[in-house]
Amino acid sequence: MSEALIERLVKFAESGNQQKIVLNGQTHQGWIMEITEDALLISTGFADKTGKDFWIKFTDLNQAELSYWDTETDQWADFQI
Repeated sequence: MSEALIERLVKFAESGNQQKIVLNGQTHQGWIMEITEDALLISTGFADKTGKDFWIKFTDLNQAELSYWDTETDQWADFQI
């Protein structure tokens, strides 16, 4: 995967205090925990019992809507890769 894409995803992971990925009608809201060469890991929920981890491939991100919680405006802000 390109360095530029990985840098952009790191910026997404560092944006706001939570990230949201909507893909194929499913919403994954939480924190980006890891970025590999071909996917990212988002952890949802607040504890091990309610939270789940999801690997999302970079190729799937083309179809996804990305946003982050902007603490300055207290609302979701769109993020473009």
